[in-house]
Amino acid sequence: MRDIKLVEVRSEIAAGTRGASLGIDALKIASLDKTSDFFTQFEPVHVQDANNFLFRGNKFPNAKYIDGVYHVLKNVYSSIESLRLDKKFPIVLAGDHSTAAGTIMGIKAAHPEKRLGVIWIDAHADLHTPYTTPSGNMHGMPLAMCIQTDNLECQVNDPSEDTVQFWEKIKNIGGESPKVKPEDIVFISVRDTEEPEDHLIKKYGIKNFPTAEVRSKGIRTIAAETLEILKSCDQIYISFDVDSLDSSISVGTGTPVPDGLTVEEALQLNEELIKDKRVCCWEIVEVNPTLDSENLMAENAFDILEATTKSLVDNF
Repeated sequence: MRDIKLVEVRSEIAAGTRGASLGIDALKIASLDKTSDFFTQFEPVHVQDANNFLFRGNKFPNAKYIDGVYHVLKNVYSSIESLRLDKKFPIVLAGDHSTAAGTIMGIKAAHPEKRLGVIWIDAHADLHTPYTTPSGNMHGMPLAMCIQTDNLECQVNDPSEDTVQFWEKIKNIGGESPKVKPEDIVFISVRDTEEPEDHLIKKYGIKNFPTAEVRSKGIRTIAAETLEILKSCDQIYISFDVDSLDSSISVGTGTPVPDGLTVEEALQLNEELIKDKRVCCWEIVEVNPTLDSENLMAENAFDILEATTKSLVDNF
């Protein structure tokens, strides 16, 4: 059995809607409602957040709270790097999706010689930069941080000097070279993108499996094709954003989008992908119980968390 560590990151500083910091506790409440002993099985690691920056007001319109985001990403990066050096398998429970950049940076820093593939199960591509973002919310930027792009070809904003300085520092956490090659990213169910992101997806030939293709080909085929695209990678990280689920299900998340996966599809997909021996970290993000009723999103997310972890344990 893999030596699994639960990593709890209660950060919501990079989201546009408040409440994602409560997602981890919502998952724990869901486990109690389902009389599961999941959270007694693994020792948790708590990563310090910077949610207190929210009370100070935002000074960076093109990258909101980037000063706080920088602190959180450094904390996540150092925690994940330590766990990977110690041969632990991190299962990361996080609030907003920006912290995934810290996870990727930590994985890469622990084994810089290993080529890292990323499976991004999400409604969004998260490839914006301070130069292209329409909202300034940094949970839309983690993959841009990791491939170290500014995407100046699609520039629409003129970020302040302070913003640019923090952005450069963030891109270089864990090393000055890109953490992931863009062609080593696979999207599943991404369906809500803006033109600057579409430009990068086309430029680098990043593969996206839309929901309709997942449904027509079946979960096993999609998993096999995803892993085949990443055949040259030594390690694989899977990031599961609950807004990859259809908006009829994913009410309890900040940015729900129609035409997403069912709970069963997401559950089977993660169960299948995590069987690959190269997978070294799995992450679930963006549960926001303040937007939900009866904690339904967390209950569905917990089912996926528990099933994916069981698949990991059973296959090692």
